[in-house]
Amino acid sequence: MDNLDYGIIGNCRSAALISKTGSIDWCCLPEFDSPSVFAKLLDEEIGGSFEIHVDDSYTITQKYQQYTNILITSFKSGNDHFEIHDFMPRYRKEGNAYHSPPELIRYFKYISGKPSFSVLYDPKLEYAMGTTETFIKKDFIASLTHDVKFDTVFLYTSLDKESIVNNVKVTLTHDEYMLMGYNEKLLLPTTERAYLDLQNTKVYWLNWSNLTPTYKKFNEEISRSALTLKLLSYDKTGAVLAAATTSLPETIGEVRNWDYRFCWIRDASMVIKVVSELGHKNVARRYLQFIIDLIPDKAEKLQIMYGINKEKKLTEETLEHLSGYKGSKPVRIGNAAYHQKQNDIYGILMDVIYEQMVKFSVDIDNGEDLWAITKGIVWIVGNNWKDADKGIWEFRTEDRHFTFSKVLCWTALDRAIKVAEMLGKKHKIEKWEPIREEIWKDIYDNAWNEEVGAYTQSYGSKELDASVLLMESYGCVDAKDERYISTVHAIGKELNNDGLLYRYKNEDDFGLPSSSFTVCTFWYINSLFKIGERKKALEYFERLLSYSNHLGLFSEDIDFKTKRLLGNFPQAYSHLALIECAINFSKKESEDQMLESLRE
Repeated sequence: MDNLDYGIIGNCRSAALISKTGSIDWCCLPEFDSPSVFAKLLDEEIGGSFEIHVDDSYTITQKYQQYTNILITSFKSGNDHFEIHDFMPRYRKEGNAYHSPPELIRYFKYISGKPSFSVLYDPKLEYAMGTTETFIKKDFIASLTHDVKFDTVFLYTSLDKESIVNNVKVTLTHDEYMLMGYNEKLLLPTTERAYLDLQNTKVYWLNWSNLTPTYKKFNEEISRSALTLKLLSYDKTGAVLAAATTSLPETIGEVRNWDYRFCWIRDASMVIKVVSELGHKNVARRYLQFIIDLIPDKAEKLQIMYGINKEKKLTEETLEHLSGYKGSKPVRIGNAAYHQKQNDIYGILMDVIYEQMVKFSVDIDNGEDLWAITKGIVWIVGNNWKDADKGIWEFRTEDRHFTFSKVLCWTALDRAIKVAEMLGKKHKIEKWEPIREEIWKDIYDNAWNEEVGAYTQSYGSKELDASVLLMESYGCVDAKDERYISTVHAIGKELNNDGLLYRYKNEDDFGLPSSSFTVCTFWYINSLFKIGERKKALEYFERLLSYSNHLGLFSEDIDFKTKRLLGNFPQAYSHLALIECAINFSKKESEDQMLESLRE
């Protein structure tokens, strides 16, 4: 079964997806949201790819070099054996800057025998919209297009250039390299320099991973997820992407295909909270600066999402010439949801601001800016929390009073009050506390449905929604609260399908959802854990982990029947929720062991 069997490499500027047989099927340069160079992922015929072909006698295996984002694909046939170490260079230069060029390197490591392979190098620039021509030059192979607009990429290699362009088999007798970059190199690459880049990049990722605490349980899963979240962060501005791809469908053959190469305030803020809890403060600092830069006017409302370079207009277009992943059209770039109104984003952002001010204390860089944003958030929430909105799931139909949105409006006030307490702003606390109380009472009175025995998706509805499980995480209700326990059980009964959860079951703009939204199952597991059903939670968690791909990576969705991964990939939401669950289980085991030792 095809299970999105891809690894991701990247350098916090762009990323590439590499199949389990070593084919680069998705890569955008020079940045995450640039037009694709390789898009076989979205059209197997014309998308373009960078493939390594060996005969059927070879066994191909793949793994990450531990605690790094360097992907190793091994090709072995008897004594004939070589590896490809794929990576995008990233390491610290003098003066605290980072070397993160728009390029990828394929380092061919000779192991033994006389291994042979051929290369299919087939870039299709600008989303394969026009013709891409490839030419052999003295120092490199150049590929260019000028049908839509002029664009080029350059391939440098120690292998024979004619053999690569003509797909002729070569035999490996020592280490070789291939470097594909967006820019022409001023200093000609060599195998030695490629090896140095590999080692420097390895050291960078090992040092980064060393900041992540070690956990007794699920340490590998936490580490891989943290490394994946780091890959989805964009150094230049501090933005965090929802995923590295566009238009991977929630259900094959259907139209729920969206471009996720943008920064959703909600997703990014949740990622930042988790990553900074793991000790990675720079990611959090950069993200907060991204937010500060977006809000020049104190009264300006936040959009739900922005481009990674702070673009506010994300016009949605359809690429009709691409057939889509497994034939799932349309392929979209841009995202029309950017102009939606979603009231929950203020609470999620305010939660992150509060967490960072606790961690870094009030002398945090930009502390005054963050206090100004805090006051602005309270002003906006205070004036808008009674309004209906589109909700966390971005319903494109009518606005409703979604429970999750109201809970996060309460969270915005709650965290703003906590920040005011830290700063000794007594007059603000007195002014804001009545609003917090009013929102909480509104939720208590209107979100609860006695007949269903649960807090429901929106006021007056009977529909259940997995996002309501987060009421406890944000502190709006206690895990021992009877209403919350009843809600968890009701959601488990109604939305659970063979161990995986629906987001909701009511019909939306595109019909009935037919796949599980991965993060919702993690939320359910966490809720079971919190209400004391830990054995059941652990069983669900271990089963869900088994549905990852061969490298431990998750996409946005999982098919209920086949358990194959669906939706954009890898998905930040899924990996941040995995980390939260894994840490809970690991901490619980540590606490149990400590209590056991005290009894002895």
